[in-house]
Amino acid sequence: MTRTLLLLLAQLGLTLALAPLLPGLINKVKALFAGRVGPPVFQLYFDLAKLLRKQPVFSATTTRAFLAGPAASLAVPVAAALLLPMGGPRAPLGFAGDAIVFAYLFGAARFLVILSALDTGSSFEGMGAAREATFAVLAETALFMGLAALARFSGQVSLGPMLTAAGQGWRLAGGPLALVLAAWAIVFLVENCRIPFDDPNTHLELTMIHEVMVLDHSGPPLALVLYGASLKLWVLGALVVKLCLPLRGPWWIDWPAFLGGMVLLAAAVGVTESVMARLKLRRVSQALIAALVSGTFGFLLLLLQA
Repeated sequence: MTRTLLLLLAQLGLTLALAPLLPGLINKVKALFAGRVGPPVFQLYFDLAKLLRKQPVFSATTTRAFLAGPAASLAVPVAAALLLPMGGPRAPLGFAGDAIVFAYLFGAARFLVILSALDTGSSFEGMGAAREATFAVLAETALFMGLAALARFSGQVSLGPMLTAAGQGWRLAGGPLALVLAAWAIVFLVENCRIPFDDPNTHLELTMIHEVMVLDHSGPPLALVLYGASLKLWVLGALVVKLCLPLRGPWWIDWPAFLGGMVLLAAAVGVTESVMARLKLRRVSQALIAALVSGTFGFLLLLLQA
């Protein structure tokens, strides 16, 4: 009981404290590619502190549903982080079927963010909400196909055993796991609104998807949205890193290895965004279908290996 409580507090504390570093690392890598100094790595911490001191402004057309989006943006990644093993084989909270709960937590958050956007009555935000809902259908399916493949490989439906078995099973099933990794890498970029599927640094273009839904937020609600986005980036990034790392040593080896993997993931995202342009909207659907096909083939190959 004491060990579980300490693991819960340690993982939750590190997640809450370090998550805003990931966007800073990505922006720093992009600045280096462009030959600029760029903003400091801790820029998001400064932005959050500034937004929390500001008075929020609400449109006269909004209701209480408008605040459901910021609340869900923060609460869901925190809850999901407790179901995911990071620097070790066990998650603070694990049970049979938690992989399904993990996926649908983000589905519930997406529903509330879309509801918040529609509550403004803005046709522009409604357009972004429609795009978000459309692409989410394919992204969730690709995520579930990857989870089904890992469940088949590990014989478990809990994230801890599934990811631990996958991290240590690359010699046995490298091909199928590589297909699942490719699918989840695309889902990771889409769900976090990163280039080439979306651009989190722009609010002015008609091709926006997620960012257009939070244009009416200001002050502390906007701080919750930005902080929640960094937590989501951290949690889904941890899902990808855990799939790659064969962690099974003591905690003083696993945790540094996991944090190093997160830094490498942030650097990879920065490089990707530096060398690629944003895709046309119709290409986003095609990329998500490719992710779905990749995850499905990974699942089928694991079935044939049985």
